[in-house]
Order: sequence, then C-alpha cells, then structure tokens
Amino acid sequence: LPLARAVAELSSSAGPRMSEVIGLKPLEYVHILDVNTNVTSVEVGPQTISLLGNQRLVAGPLKFVVVPPGRYCVIEDPIDRSASEPGKTLRQQFGWTEVRFHGEPFCLYPGERLQGADSSTNYARALKHLPVVKPNHAIRLKAVVDFEDADGEKRQAGDEWQLEGPLTYRPTPEVQVVSTILPKVILPGQALRLRAKEKFTARDGNVRVTGEEWLVREKGAYLPDVFEIVVGVENAYTLTLNTSLHMRANETGTDAMGKDRKAGDEWLVTMDDTETYIPEVSEEVVTVVNKTVLNLLQYCVVLDPVDDDGKNQLGQKELRKGPSNFFLQPGERLEKGIQASYILGDDEALVLVASEEFVDELFDDKPSRSAGDRWMIHGPKSYVPPVEVIVAKKRKAFPLNKNEGIYVQNTQTGVVRSVMGPQSYLLQEYEELFEKELPDDVEEMLKLGGGIGDAGIRKVAYFESSVDAAYAVKRDKTRVVRYRCPNNSAVQVYNYQKRTARVTFGPDLVMLDPHENFNVLNLSAGKPKKENALRSLALMLGPDFISDVIEVETSDHARLCAVIAFNNHFDVKRGDPEEEAKLFSVPDFIGFACRDIASRIRSVVAQTPFDEFHRHSARIIRASVFGLDKHGKVNSQVKFEANNLVITNIDIQSIEPVDHHMRDSLSKSVQMAIEIATQSIEAQAAHEAKRNEQVARGQLDRQKLANEIAAEKARMELYELQAISAAVESSGQSKAEAQAQAERLLIECESEIEAARLQAEAAEIEQRAELEARMNLRADELSFLRRMNELEISKCREMANIEVQKFKQSTDALGSATIAAIAQAGPESDLQMLKALGITSTLITDGKSPVNLFGAASGFIGVGSKEA
Repeated sequence: LPLARAVAELSSSAGPRMSEVIGLKPLEYVHILDVNTNVTSVEVGPQTISLLGNQRLVAGPLKFVVVPPGRYCVIEDPIDRSASEPGKTLRQQFGWTEVRFHGEPFCLYPGERLQGADSSTNYARALKHLPVVKPNHAIRLKAVVDFEDADGEKRQAGDEWQLEGPLTYRPTPEVQVVSTILPKVILPGQALRLRAKEKFTARDGNVRVTGEEWLVREKGAYLPDVFEIVVGVENAYTLTLNTSLHMRANETGTDAMGKDRKAGDEWLVTMDDTETYIPEVSEEVVTVVNKTVLNLLQYCVVLDPVDDDGKNQLGQKELRKGPSNFFLQPGERLEKGIQASYILGDDEALVLVASEEFVDELFDDKPSRSAGDRWMIHGPKSYVPPVEVIVAKKRKAFPLNKNEGIYVQNTQTGVVRSVMGPQSYLLQEYEELFEKELPDDVEEMLKLGGGIGDAGIRKVAYFESSVDAAYAVKRDKTRVVRYRCPNNSAVQVYNYQKRTARVTFGPDLVMLDPHENFNVLNLSAGKPKKENALRSLALMLGPDFISDVIEVETSDHARLCAVIAFNNHFDVKRGDPEEEAKLFSVPDFIGFACRDIASRIRSVVAQTPFDEFHRHSARIIRASVFGLDKHGKVNSQVKFEANNLVITNIDIQSIEPVDHHMRDSLSKSVQMAIEIATQSIEAQAAHEAKRNEQVARGQLDRQKLANEIAAEKARMELYELQAISAAVESSGQSKAEAQAQAERLLIECESEIEAARLQAEAAEIEQRAELEARMNLRADELSFLRRMNELEISKCREMANIEVQKFKQSTDALGSATIAAIAQAGPESDLQMLKALGITSTLITDGKSPVNLFGAASGFIGVGSKEA
C-alpha cells in the first residue's frame, strides 16, 4: 500500500496520464520518467513509443528548437554534452548558460530552459537577434567569469572591452553585453571633452591617468574608448574684429595655440591669433572682451596698463585718445569708462588740479605743475586732461543783466563779494558761488512782496505790487537778493560787517550785499491793536491812516469805548542820514502812535463829565490830541520827533459805553430824542397835508363846475344829432327796400348769365377733349401704320440683302468659269445633238409669231439639189 500510494503521487505529479502508445513525428521529442530509477529520458521521433508500467510521460510531445539564421538562444542549466553517450546519464550544469546559434534543430533535455520563453511550446521570444554593430559603432562587453577568448587573450571577471563595427557579435556565456556605444559626431568648431576612467594608453599614444581630461579636435565621428568618459562637447568661440577672449590658465600646460602657460597666467586671444578658439581643459574663458572704440572726441584712462613684456604696470595710468580702438589686456581697466573730451565755448572754462608733478605742454612756456596746483584753461577749444590732471569743475560764464548779480567767495581769502551786471562773469580758479542765507521769515516776506500777517489786516495788500516771480517757488541763494521797494515807502538795510545801515526810498530796487540784511519791522495791527501782528520789510511813508479802539473813563466814572482813525505820514528829509535813520528809530511806529494818542485822550476825558463829553466828544478828542494854540483853537497836526511821524486829522467813528446798563440808558435817551424829533416832523407834515388838501378841494370844485358846463353843451349837440337820425331813418327805409329789390334782380340775372357762360365753357371743354382724343387716336394709328410699314420695308430690305448675299456667295462659290460653263452647257449640248443628227440649220420658234417660209423654201431646195 505505501508503494502504490507513492506511485500514485508520482503519477499525479507527472500530469495526466497519456495513452500507452505515443507516436512521435520527425523533430518531436518527449520526456519519459522511469519511476523505478527516477531517471528522465529523452525520446526523439520519428518513432512510436509504448509506455511501460513504470514509465510516465513528463513532457511532450514537443517540437525541436529551431534557431533561424541571424538569431540565437540561451539555454539555462544546460546538460554537459562533453561526456554524452547514448544510454548514459548526463550531468546537468546548474547556474550555467549555453548560447546556441543557427544549426541543426535540437531538443531540450530535462531541466534545460530557454531563457525568455513563454512556455515549452511557445519559445519565439527566446530567439533573439544577433547584435549587429554598425560602422563607427561599438559594443561594450564585460567578462562575467575568468576565461580565455578565441584570440587567446585571457579575460578576468569584471574586465571591460569593446568591439568596433561593422560586425555581427556572437554572444558567449562568459561575456555580458553592457551597451552599444554610439559615435560622437564632432562638427566644425567643436571639440569632444573626454575623461579617463583609469590609467590607459589612448589612441593618440598618450598615457592617460585616472581623472585626466583632454580634448579631441578631429572633425568627424569619434568612438569613445572603453576607458573614456564623454564629459561634453566644447563649442568654439568665434572671434571677430570687435571681440576677443580673456583666458586664464588653471594649471601649467600648453594652450590651444601651442604656447606654454603657467598656472594663473592670463592672456588675450584675438582674431589676429585665430578666427575660432576652443580652450584647452587646462584653461578657462574669463570673459568675452569687446573692443574699446574711441571716436575723435573721446578718450579714456587705462589703469595698470600692460607693457611690452605683457606685464601689468601696477599703479600706473595711460591716456589713450581717439580716434582709436583696442582691446583691454588682462588686468587693465578703464578709469571712469570712456569719457568725452571737454568742448569749451567762448564763455566756458575748466578748473584743473594737478595730482602729481609734471610739465604742462599745453602752454607755450611749458610751466611745471606741482601736486595741488590749481589753474584754468579757457575756451574755445577741445581739451583732454593728462593723467596727472584732475578736472575739478567745468564753469560757464554767468550772463548778468542790469539789476542782477551773484555772490562770489574767494576760497583762499574767504572774502565774499557781489558781482553785478550788466556783464558776463566767469568764476576764477579760486572762486566759488556763495549761498546767502536769510531768515525764514525774510524768505517768506520776499515771496509775499515784503509783508506777512493775517488776511484781515488791511496793510498786507500794500505789498502785492512788490511780489517777485523769481521767489515764487524757491530762491536761488547764489543770486543777489533783490526787493522791489513799493512806492512812497522806505527800506532799511543793515551791514553786519561794516556795522552801518542804509535807507532806500521807493519806488526803487533794493539789492543786498553779501553781509547785508533787511531790518524787519514788527508792527502792531488789528482793532484793538496787537503787537507783532504785521511783519514788514518796507515802511509806508504815507499819507495813510491808522484806526484803533481805545477805552476811556469820564470824570463821573462813565467808561466808554471809542473807535478812532487818524491820518498819518512821515516828514522826512531825503538825503539826510540822521533824518532817514529816525524813520526806523521806533520799531513799532503804529503801536507807538496808538499808545501815545490813547494816553492823551484818556488824560483829557478823565477830567470831563459824561454829559459834556457826550455833547462835545469830537472837539474834546481833537483838542486832546492836537492841542490848542495861543488863541484857543485846535492845532491842525501833531508830530512825533522820535521818528518824524505826523498825525494830521482824527476821525471819531463811534463811541459806546462799556457798561451795558449805561449803554441801554443812552440808547433809550437817544431813541426818545429821535421819537420827539420824528413826532415834530410828523405834525408839521400833517399840517402841510391838510393845507394842501384844502387847496386841492377848491381846485376840484372849480373843475366840477367847468365839467358840468361842458356836459350840458355836449348834451345839446346829442339831441340835435338824434333828431337828424330819426328823420333819416323814416325816409331811408323805403329807399333801402327798393334798392335791395333792384340789387336782388341784378344779382339773379348776373348769376344766370354766369351759369350759361359756365355751361358753354363746359361744352367747349368737352368738345375739345373729344377732338383731342380722336386726334390722338388717329395719330397713334398713323404712327402704328408708319412703324409697321417701316418694319416691312426693313424686312424686305434685309431679305433682299440676304438674297443678294446668298447669290453673291453662290456665285463666289461656283466661280465665274463655272457659271459660264453652266450657261453654255445647254446651247452646246443642243449644238452637239444637232451635229449628231446631221442638221445643218434650224429654226426655232415659239409657235406664236408667223414665219414667212416662201423665200426660205427655195433656198432650202436649192441647197439640197446642189448637194445632190
């Protein structure tokens, strides 16, 4: 039982049991297992196999493996065929492979497998094409185990080599195909950069060490060696007339032009050396250098120029002028780039400074310049500064008109002066423009015309005429400060250096020297007056007026608020410095005058009762301000000797009590006085109105009487006219009726006549219309007949022309000879017929015309007898 079970298991593992007899065709084989010996045998056809009881069919029937030409297959775990003999057990080589090519079909022994086959019956994928290496291609191989190839060369496991085409490679089990090597095409202007994987001898005969890089420059296809790594393709730099290459040697070696270079060397490659350049691996391109081109009006300064030996002269400078062109050598650089030559006009100059000692050959005397020397050259000319010269500034003359100027400072002495026009001024080498600073309030006043204050201050409007457009945005601090002094005003300017002051009267133009400044007036303004409310550069000389609000108190302690205004002007003698200085001796003349006048008024009002002051306020105030002469009359003016300010008149605009109770009482009294005066005027007006009314009534009565008389006269005339109209009415009615009857008959007759005339006209119109219709009908018929006749004539003419053309074309087609022949054919045929009949004469008649044959017969007979 255990043996039977084992056999059953073996049978089940071997697959379904076949029939006892197996027929094998040619090129077929089967694998048969002997379950007793556990040996699998191969049987090939053609034959018929009868299975024994201890035999089992393992595989088959299977087709032989047929390898077509140009293909190969790989057998895994092949049988060792070196000791194969029929009937003997063969040894299987596990882990090995065997490559078989085109030849006799073969079968697979038990345990052998086709590499890549889908199954034992479908092995098409296991048949691989032999690798074909094209020309300029190669196949790279690697040894899997140690072996000796067909050429007797021993290969170690891991060795790599390659075979170059054209060829067909036959694979071997000991060798693995790594890859197919494609050629690298080197085009014109290119080079192939290679790196050695290990030390070897290259094709050019040079020994390359591991990691070494080199270039292959030969054009065409290049096949890299097995120990060569393609780093990349280096493209050539194309050099032109305007470009060059700045090269640097990374290591000691030979450059692409065969020159020896040391590590760190730098040089320039231009078109004069070569048109295209491919750097060696030991050198690098630092940058592409463009040609520096200078035109006729350009120059440049080269720092660290290269000498004849190619060495940089560190710290040196070289001036190069145009027109020229050059390449900057390695290490050279331009100071400030390409610079334009200085073109100087007639009014221009250059300030030059020597940076080192040198001989100036620009001038005829060739002066020697020391470091730090400063001088100028004037135009017109074109100037290129030497390397020893620094152009400090380019200057242009300032065109100064009249009343224009600039501030100039000497840098050696520090002296500042103003240069005034009209002229064109050019700064010298040791001169600079000086910026004059002014206080902020003065700057603001210059923008606004000389005065600043609140918009409600009346005197601010005086300065609008002095606004200078040059100061509207920003003042040029190097220009002389100007101020348009308004008409009838004075401006004081103080010189801080000389400690003097000068006064200018308007209208005039004030121009400040470098050390001068305006005397700013801080004036009181507003009602009541506020200090420093108005700031001004100009002092208005008048005549003008000043208004103010003052508070006074009477002797009976009534406090009043008075609004006064007084005319003022300055009494000054122009040309007298002392008198002119007096004008500005009082900084705030408005506040000074208002305070002085207010104190005078208060002192007098304090001694006067309210009633008296209320009745005589104008005289009291004028007397307190102007004073009384020896005759007791009020003076006409008062003069302040401190600044020659003269007050000529005073106006009391209003006086009101400060206490509101008193103000109300005063208002009531004033109102009552006004009411009394109003009532008096009303009574007088009422009396005058009554008188005028009585006079008007008398005139009215007289007019009524006159009107009644006129009305009676008109009534009489009316009655007369009514009587006349009644008479006319009685006699005119019958007359009107008769006249109306006559007119009616006349109208009826005229209407009948008009109707008859209209009927006659209508009949005439109808007859005329009928006649015109008949005439039009006849005209249309005649036109139609005429048109038909014309068409018929045209048709006959066209038919005649057609017939003529037809006849002409027929005659032209037949020809004149043919027509003549046709015409002669009849008579000629008759003639010939008569000749054939022997008739010598004939008479042809139509049978209608009689013929006299009496004479003819004799002739006929005579002729016949003669012939007989």
